[in-house]
Amino acid sequence: MANAPIRLLIAASGTGGHLFPAIALAQKLPDYQIEWLGVTNRLETQLVPKEYPLNTIAVEGFQQGFGLSSIRILSKLALSIIEVRQILKQGNFQGVFTTGGYIAGPAVIAARSLGLPVVFHESNAIPGKVTRFFGPWCSAVALGFEVAAKYLPRAKNVYVGTPVRAQFLDGAIYPPLDLAIPDRVPLIVVFGGSQGAVAVNKLVRESAKAWFDAGAYVVHLTGDRDEEADSLKHPQYIALPFYNNMAALLQRATLAISRSGAGSLTELAVCGTPAVLIPYPFAAEDHQSYNADVFSSSGAALTLKQSELTAQTLQSHVLNLLQSPDELAKMGQKAHAIAVPDSADKLAQLVHEVIET
Repeated sequence: MANAPIRLLIAASGTGGHLFPAIALAQKLPDYQIEWLGVTNRLETQLVPKEYPLNTIAVEGFQQGFGLSSIRILSKLALSIIEVRQILKQGNFQGVFTTGGYIAGPAVIAARSLGLPVVFHESNAIPGKVTRFFGPWCSAVALGFEVAAKYLPRAKNVYVGTPVRAQFLDGAIYPPLDLAIPDRVPLIVVFGGSQGAVAVNKLVRESAKAWFDAGAYVVHLTGDRDEEADSLKHPQYIALPFYNNMAALLQRATLAISRSGAGSLTELAVCGTPAVLIPYPFAAEDHQSYNADVFSSSGAALTLKQSELTAQTLQSHVLNLLQSPDELAKMGQKAHAIAVPDSADKLAQLVHEVIET
């Protein structure tokens, strides 16, 4: 009788930055029986159920300070640990994989209380509080940036990069785009990650006329939270809430303007897309600035602080880059050098080693 397949619980919730690497890993483990742990009303409820059974728990992160809300959150945490233990025991799971965030806490505690191995993937250059606290509890911490290891001195760190969606690894250099963009014009792609970036959107709309005058087209992925998303009309401007064929779009782009979440940076690196990065200033522990520093210090991107940025400054920096094709080419090459295109394979190998040992 053949051995039963290994059962793995993946705890990944919230944004694309947490979900896409986990989905990329799951696709590399076809011999595993995988179930998901998430939270209701988050992105996983849209992306996961078509492929994997989804278990949901009620848990949330701590805000600043301690008060009555903290007591409620602690109560939810305690209950969620009990619920995850039941899921792990009843499902005969042999291990847990998590990409962090507040869902990682109950997942790690429940798994370790049952003696199950845990692989934790940290995609950011500076690990978050959850990673720093729970990392030493885990069997291995897989790192998206090598520099993150210095913040996790007591964890078993393994550098694997951050996995990207399969569409980025199909091998086609310029897949067809279903957008009305002429072949040889400069293309600026603006995106703010899975949640959009309203402040960046406003700066871009105020800057875009000069870019149009220079012959550039702009594809602007505004997200779904910008009330002024349709306010700019121009034949060289395409505004969309989201776009699924991001690999083709970034490969076609002359330049990207982006936030610096780990997922977005990984996609830019794999595609070799030069970028102007505007870190989200309110990200936990300013982790987007640390991520951006890895790219800007290597010459792969230009980083601009939102607090110091005006439309005129953004306009000028972008025009200077559009007028410097050699500089853009060098930036693209340096971005590509940062990429770990086989990251999902490396992470899957680590999971095999940890879970099956």
